[in-house]
Amino acid sequence: MATMYGQQGGYGQQQYGAGGYQQQPQYPQQTVQPGYGTQTQYQMPQQQTQQPQQQPAVVAPVEDKMAPIYVDTQHDDMVHDAQLDFYGTKLATSSSDRTIKIYDISGNSYTPNATLTGHNGPIYQLSWAHPKYSSCLASASFDGSVLIHRESRPGEWILVKAFHGLHDSSVNGVEFAPHEYGLVCAAASSDGRVSLMSHEDDGDWTVEYLSDSPLGVNAVSWSPYGVAEGQGGEVKSIPMRLATGGSDNGVKIWSKTEGGWQQESLEAEVGHNDWVRDVAWAPNVVPGRSVIASCSEDKTVIIWKLEEGEDGDNGKWTSMVLHTFEDPVWRVSWSVTGNILAVSSGDSSVTLWKEGLDGSWTQVSQVEDVASSD
Repeated sequence: MATMYGQQGGYGQQQYGAGGYQQQPQYPQQTVQPGYGTQTQYQMPQQQTQQPQQQPAVVAPVEDKMAPIYVDTQHDDMVHDAQLDFYGTKLATSSSDRTIKIYDISGNSYTPNATLTGHNGPIYQLSWAHPKYSSCLASASFDGSVLIHRESRPGEWILVKAFHGLHDSSVNGVEFAPHEYGLVCAAASSDGRVSLMSHEDDGDWTVEYLSDSPLGVNAVSWSPYGVAEGQGGEVKSIPMRLATGGSDNGVKIWSKTEGGWQQESLEAEVGHNDWVRDVAWAPNVVPGRSVIASCSEDKTVIIWKLEEGEDGDNGKWTSMVLHTFEDPVWRVSWSVTGNILAVSSGDSSVTLWKEGLDGSWTQVSQVEDVASSD
């Protein structure tokens, strides 16, 4: 299996294939159990170390410095996700073969770093933590678990935390929160819940659940960290917020208040009419403005915007269709500057879109999956 990543100067820190996370028949159906809104405590397991075999660097053949670089991942089954870390020097890929492959990236060459195991089903999504927490990687799997690994020494990885039985069904999405909130990770599951895993000062982990949609949650994305001026000119952090996309065709916004997590009102003119496969909250570009992209089985990508209202109130969300594609759309990803959106669709292509001054969106580039024909 081959995957690709963009070189420095590309549209962002991650690029996806169109494989998605379809449940596969060889794994038994799991039953949803009650217990929404509960909070449980987990203890640290015995650490496990995985050491890779040293392999020489592979130079990817490229004709142009700006061309995509294709990586032969050596996975034995479909590749579901590919994620570059904060600095773009490590690439992690996940697959239905139940493994995670790590590569060290330098220019147009890549070196196998490690192969991580531990899941009992396809691994659908990965997320790197901020480098403040070292090379820390979370993985979400069909087996209902989330595993967190960390590189202790170059090429050596330890299992920091194993959340086995975290959900009663497939975990479809996972993402670390902005580092200003601490080491916090959210996971979206087909059991209809979103789990929030937080590392506490005493070294333990706590888990909190949000009841999102009984039909299942496919994706989760955190709002960027921000500050706002309060009464008396006091500057304070904006509350934690996250967006979810589910099999109920809806996009939901959650915010953390003193009373706990609350769902925000999202009454917009345009919405999806089939499963939402992915949501991505854009980095902050304009103060007081929030932008979210969502994609769906209905072949559309929708842009959601929230302009801060007068007197500092939250204003109202608006939505517009960026484009209607010829195939279902699996993933969306923003550039680090928040002005370019990458869209991965079922025709094995990745398109890049940019917003004009008039608010319209234009396709600026397209990357065909030429590796699939090899």
